[in-house]
Amino acid sequence: MPQIKKSGLLLATLGTLWLELCLLESCLTMMSNQLFQFSIVSALIDGVASQGLPMYDLISYGNFGLGTFRHMVGEMIILDGVVYRMTADGSVFVIENTAYGKMVTPFAMITHFQPSVTAKCHIQSKAKLSEILSELMTGARNHYLSFKVHGNFKGIVVRTVGGQQVPHQSLAELGKKQVSHSFNDIKGTIVGFRSPSFMQGISVAGDHMHFISADKKHGGHLLECEAHDEVDLAVAHISSMQLQLPTGDDDYNQARLKLDAEGISTVEG
Repeated sequence: MPQIKKSGLLLATLGTLWLELCLLESCLTMMSNQLFQFSIVSALIDGVASQGLPMYDLISYGNFGLGTFRHMVGEMIILDGVVYRMTADGSVFVIENTAYGKMVTPFAMITHFQPSVTAKCHIQSKAKLSEILSELMTGARNHYLSFKVHGNFKGIVVRTVGGQQVPHQSLAELGKKQVSHSFNDIKGTIVGFRSPSFMQGISVAGDHMHFISADKKHGGHLLECEAHDEVDLAVAHISSMQLQLPTGDDDYNQARLKLDAEGISTVEG
């Protein structure tokens, strides 16, 4: 009889452990392909970029993303959990984790990337890439997508804004002074997010992409691309989003934040 009780207790313990493991697995699964976004694009358009979310907080939300840095000095790309800063001359620098506490982002999007669709495809242009995404993800017209393209590119055109020269300088104004850089016969990765049209102003409606070369020496906001032969495309469907707005930021609190769809398309398109 005592042996039966011990066996019953053991089974109950194992059952509880199994349930806890299932719940843990469920939580980890839910973490994948959930979008975390800090601040909104309309705030950048209005020049709100002097404060932001510490980098160590941002990186806790994922391993794949894009954004910018304080005062919009450079473009951000997060690939495989590593944060890179791309500067106005087209160069790239790794942000060491020892600097995470000192650096902030006024805007960023990040996710734990787990692709639901993969494909080999020919990309003749940035517009063709957008077309392929639409064909692959027909059920996600009003959802977010995260996507990664890796391969050899015949041509890449990127730009990176130089950063604010005076307080509150708008992204639209910075965009007028941006310089583009072209790279030929370059291997690298495109990190991108597609946002639904109704989220314009919160995010960048349509496809927002950054590029980084395989040697991690060149990159920026993607303006155009053409690939050699086939490239690898991986796409994740995102239906859950967490938006964190800036707090304790007077610039954000006083900003008008009126939708400037044309300005966003011009600078971020």
